[in-house]
Amino acid sequence: MSRCDEHDSSGETPEGAACYVVHHHAASHDHFDLRLELDGVLKSWALPKGPSLSPGEKRLAIEVADHALDYAGFEGVIPTGRYGAGTVMLWDRGRWWATHPPTPDQLDIALRGEKLHGAWTLKRMSGKRNADGKQWLMIRRHGDDQAVLAPEDRSVLSGRSMDEIAEQGGKRAQPDLFTDDDRA
Repeated sequence: MSRCDEHDSSGETPEGAACYVVHHHAASHDHFDLRLELDGVLKSWALPKGPSLSPGEKRLAIEVADHALDYAGFEGVIPTGRYGAGTVMLWDRGRWWATHPPTPDQLDIALRGEKLHGAWTLKRMSGKRNADGKQWLMIRRHGDDQAVLAPEDRSVLSGRSMDEIAEQGGKRAQPDLFTDDDRA
Protein backbone atom coordinates (compact mmCIF):
# COMPACT_ATOMS: atom_id res chain seq x y z
CA MET A 1 0.00 0.00 0.00
CA SER A 2 1.59 3.26 -1.04
CA ARG A 3 -1.19 5.48 0.28
CA CYS A 4 -3.79 5.20 2.98
CA ASP A 5 -6.82 3.15 2.10
CA GLU A 6 -10.17 4.89 2.06
CA HIS A 7 -11.81 3.63 5.25
CA ASP A 8 -14.80 5.94 5.53
CA SER A 9 -17.72 4.36 3.74
CA SER A 10 -20.20 6.62 5.53
CA GLY A 11 -19.78 9.43 3.02
CA GLU A 12 -18.85 11.89 5.80
CA THR A 13 -15.31 12.51 4.55
CA PRO A 14 -15.07 15.54 2.25
CA GLU A 15 -13.82 15.14 -1.28
CA GLY A 16 -10.13 15.95 -1.43
CA ALA A 17 -9.32 14.56 2.02
CA ALA A 18 -5.82 13.11 2.20
CA CYS A 19 -4.43 10.12 4.06
CA TYR A 20 -3.06 10.09 7.56
CA VAL A 21 -1.47 7.38 9.66
CA VAL A 22 -0.40 7.06 13.26
CA HIS A 23 2.51 4.73 13.91
CA HIS A 24 3.30 3.35 17.38
CA HIS A 25 7.09 3.35 17.38
CA ALA A 26 9.28 1.60 19.92
CA ALA A 27 12.60 3.25 19.08
CA SER A 28 15.09 4.76 21.53
CA HIS A 29 11.96 6.13 23.26
CA ASP A 30 8.49 4.61 22.90
CA HIS A 31 6.23 7.14 21.15
CA PHE A 32 3.64 7.62 18.42
CA ASP A 33 4.12 9.38 15.07
CA LEU A 34 1.35 11.39 13.38
CA ARG A 35 1.84 11.52 9.61
CA LEU A 36 -0.33 13.68 7.34
CA GLU A 37 -0.21 13.46 3.55
CA LEU A 38 0.52 16.99 2.36
CA ASP A 39 2.28 18.32 -0.74
CA GLY A 40 3.32 14.85 -1.90
CA VAL A 41 4.96 13.71 1.36
CA LEU A 42 3.97 12.61 4.85
CA LYS A 43 4.45 15.60 7.17
CA SER A 44 5.39 14.00 10.49
CA TRP A 45 5.27 14.78 14.20
CA ALA A 46 6.54 12.56 17.03
CA LEU A 47 4.01 12.36 19.87
CA PRO A 48 5.85 11.28 23.05
CA LYS A 49 2.58 10.54 24.91
CA GLY A 50 0.42 9.67 21.90
CA PRO A 51 -2.45 11.69 20.44
CA SER A 52 -4.56 13.83 22.74
CA LEU A 53 -7.94 12.18 23.36
CA SER A 54 -9.85 14.47 25.76
CA PRO A 55 -11.22 17.88 24.64
CA GLY A 56 -8.78 20.65 25.53
CA GLU A 57 -5.96 18.20 26.29
CA LYS A 58 -2.57 19.39 25.02
CA ARG A 59 0.17 16.98 24.01
CA LEU A 60 3.68 17.76 22.79
CA ALA A 61 4.17 17.10 19.06
CA ILE A 62 7.74 17.37 17.75
CA GLU A 63 8.05 17.99 14.02
CA VAL A 64 10.37 15.46 12.39
CA ALA A 65 11.58 14.90 8.83
CA ASP A 66 9.04 14.41 6.06
CA HIS A 67 8.61 10.77 5.08
CA ALA A 68 7.87 9.27 1.67
CA LEU A 69 4.21 8.40 0.97
CA ASP A 70 5.11 4.69 0.79
CA TYR A 71 5.85 4.79 4.51
CA ALA A 72 2.11 5.14 5.22
CA GLY A 73 1.73 1.37 4.83
CA PHE A 74 4.83 0.30 6.74
CA GLU A 75 4.70 -2.00 9.74
CA GLY A 76 7.62 -4.07 10.97
CA VAL A 77 11.06 -3.77 12.47
CA ILE A 78 13.58 -1.16 11.36
CA PRO A 79 17.03 -2.73 11.79
CA THR A 80 19.60 -1.45 14.26
CA GLY A 81 21.83 1.17 12.67
CA ARG A 82 19.05 2.66 10.51
CA TYR A 83 17.21 5.89 11.29
CA GLY A 84 14.30 5.10 13.62
CA ALA A 85 15.55 1.60 14.50
CA GLY A 86 12.91 -0.35 16.43
CA THR A 87 9.45 -1.83 16.11
CA VAL A 88 6.79 0.09 14.17
CA MET A 89 3.05 -0.65 14.35
CA LEU A 90 0.47 0.86 12.02
CA TRP A 91 -1.74 1.99 14.93
CA ASP A 92 -4.32 4.01 12.98
CA ARG A 93 -5.02 5.12 9.42
CA GLY A 94 -7.69 7.06 7.63
CA ARG A 95 -8.40 10.42 6.01
CA TRP A 96 -7.74 13.97 7.20
CA TRP A 97 -8.65 17.45 6.05
CA ALA A 98 -8.09 21.03 7.18
CA THR A 99 -11.10 22.56 8.94
CA HIS A 100 -9.73 26.12 8.62
CA PRO A 101 -7.14 27.60 6.25
CA PRO A 102 -3.69 26.57 7.57
CA THR A 103 -1.03 29.04 8.66
CA PRO A 104 2.70 28.39 9.16
CA ASP A 105 2.05 28.12 12.92
CA GLN A 106 -1.32 26.35 13.10
CA LEU A 107 -3.12 23.52 11.39
CA ASP A 108 -6.74 22.75 12.35
CA ILE A 109 -7.56 19.22 11.23
CA ALA A 110 -10.32 16.65 11.26
CA LEU A 111 -9.38 12.97 11.36
CA ARG A 112 -11.61 10.11 10.28
CA GLY A 113 -9.74 6.89 10.91
CA GLU A 114 -10.21 3.43 12.27
CA LYS A 115 -9.44 4.63 15.83
CA LEU A 116 -9.43 8.42 15.83
CA HIS A 117 -12.42 10.53 14.78
CA GLY A 118 -12.78 14.23 15.40
CA ALA A 119 -10.97 17.55 15.39
CA TRP A 120 -7.54 18.60 16.61
CA THR A 121 -5.30 21.64 16.37
CA LEU A 122 -1.57 21.45 15.74
CA LYS A 123 -0.11 24.72 17.05
CA ARG A 124 3.57 25.67 16.87
CA MET A 125 4.93 26.68 20.26
CA SER A 126 6.63 30.06 20.57
CA GLY A 127 9.41 31.42 22.73
CA LYS A 128 13.12 30.90 23.30
CA ARG A 129 12.69 27.25 24.20
CA ASN A 130 11.48 26.55 20.66
CA ALA A 131 14.14 28.39 18.68
CA ASP A 132 14.17 25.72 15.94
CA GLY A 133 10.36 25.84 15.60
CA LYS A 134 10.01 22.05 15.78
CA GLN A 135 7.90 21.91 18.96
CA TRP A 136 4.15 21.97 18.51
CA LEU A 137 1.12 21.16 20.64
CA MET A 138 -1.54 18.72 19.48
CA ILE A 139 -4.81 19.81 21.10
CA ARG A 140 -8.10 17.93 21.04
CA ARG A 141 -10.74 20.49 20.11
CA HIS A 142 -13.55 21.49 22.50
CA GLY A 143 -17.11 21.19 21.26
CA ASP A 144 -16.22 18.26 19.04
CA ASP A 145 -19.04 15.75 19.13
CA GLN A 146 -17.12 13.10 17.19
CA ALA A 147 -16.21 9.98 19.09
CA VAL A 148 -12.65 8.93 19.70
CA LEU A 149 -12.69 5.19 19.34
CA ALA A 150 -11.16 3.03 22.05
CA PRO A 151 -7.44 3.22 21.29
CA GLU A 152 -6.57 -0.48 21.58
CA ASP A 153 -2.86 -1.04 21.12
CA ARG A 154 -3.20 -3.42 18.17
CA SER A 155 -2.31 -2.85 14.55
CA VAL A 156 -5.06 -1.75 12.14
CA LEU A 157 -3.06 -3.50 9.40
CA SER A 158 -2.36 -6.91 10.94
CA GLY A 159 -4.14 -7.03 14.31
CA ARG A 160 -0.79 -7.76 15.96
CA SER A 161 0.59 -6.31 19.22
CA MET A 162 3.97 -4.56 19.41
CA ASP A 163 5.51 -7.73 20.87
CA GLU A 164 4.12 -9.84 18.03
CA ILE A 165 5.46 -7.41 15.41
CA ALA A 166 8.89 -7.37 17.08
CA GLU A 167 8.93 -11.17 17.16
CA GLN A 168 7.56 -11.79 13.65
CA GLY A 169 8.99 -8.80 11.79
CA GLY A 170 7.34 -6.90 8.96
CA LYS A 171 5.00 -8.04 6.23
CA ARG A 172 7.19 -6.36 3.60
CA ALA A 173 10.55 -4.71 3.24
CA GLN A 174 11.00 -1.25 4.67
CA PRO A 175 10.48 1.46 2.05
CA ASP A 176 12.68 4.50 1.82
CA LEU A 177 11.72 6.71 4.74
CA PHE A 178 12.52 10.07 3.28
CA THR A 179 11.69 12.10 0.26
CA ASP A 180 14.36 12.68 -2.38
CA ASP A 181 14.81 16.21 -1.00
CA ASP A 182 15.78 14.84 2.42
CA ARG A 183 18.44 12.54 0.96
CA ALA A 184 20.16 15.30 -1.01
